[in-house]
Amino acid sequence: MIDWADYEPLFVKSEFDCKHTGENHMQKRFMDVLYAVRLEFDKPMIISSGYRDRTHPVEAKKASPGAHTYGCAADIAIAGDDAMRLIVIARKHGIRRIGISQKGAGRFLHFDMGEPNGFPSPAFWSY
Repeated sequence: MIDWADYEPLFVKSEFDCKHTGENHMQKRFMDVLYAVRLEFDKPMIISSGYRDRTHPVEAKKASPGAHTYGCAADIAIAGDDAMRLIVIARKHGIRRIGISQKGAGRFLHFDMGEPNGFPSPAFWSY
C-alpha cells in the first residue's frame, strides 16, 4: 500500500486515480522511481494518466491489458526540450519503456516499468 504523503507535494494520489473508476493501484516501486525522476527534473510534471482499470475505455479496446492496469505506468503532458531532458533523466533512473507522442495537440511521454508483468523491455515507441 502506498502512503501518498511520501510523494507530496510533488505528486498527489488524485493525479494517478483511474479517470473511469476512480480506483488507484499504483505500485510503490514505480512511484519511487517516478518521484526520483521528478526531483532531478526539478519542474512540475503534469500526469495525464496514471492507473487505469481494465474497464477504462482505452484499456477495454486492447487485446490484453497494458502497463497502466498494473499500476506501473504514467503519461506525462510535456513537449519539446523539456520532453527530451525528461527522457534522459528517466532512463538514468531505470525507466526502460518509453512511448513518445510529440506531434499536434496533447503531446506526452509514457513511462512504464512493466517488465515484471511480461512487457518487453527495453522498448521505445511513438504514437
